[in-house]
Amino acid sequence: MIGRTLAIDYGLKRTGLASCDPMGITAQPLPAIVSSNLETTIADILEHVKERQIVRLLIGMPYLPDGSEGEQAQSVHLFMDACRKALPEGFEIQHQDERLTTKEAHTLLGETGLKGKKKKAVLDSTAAVVILREFLATHC
Repeated sequence: MIGRTLAIDYGLKRTGLASCDPMGITAQPLPAIVSSNLETTIADILEHVKERQIVRLLIGMPYLPDGSEGEQAQSVHLFMDACRKALPEGFEIQHQDERLTTKEAHTLLGETGLKGKKKKAVLDSTAAVVILREFLATHC
């Protein structure tokens, strides 16, 4: 059993979330956290960890096309450090390449017919689902 993973597509204004079942078979989107305050975002994530019995965080890392890290990656590193400080010592936190996940999320949502604000509201969590699916495919 892999345990529940919470995938996170971190953003400075909106953070997409997705979780899996304890067996690591399915990935479901969760409502995005809309906050420009790091402390509020971390508090919301801690609630999800507690309520859903999450055993690991999987954080999307926004590498540049050449594989290097740009400015956005710096924000994600700060976010990961804040998560490490807020969670118990030894809690598993991993990162995963998230290149092209937003593009794939756009494609998936394009099939639903969602547009405008409705699409924007679920885009980040759909990207988190893509990140989680890729992780589950290689770890289960």
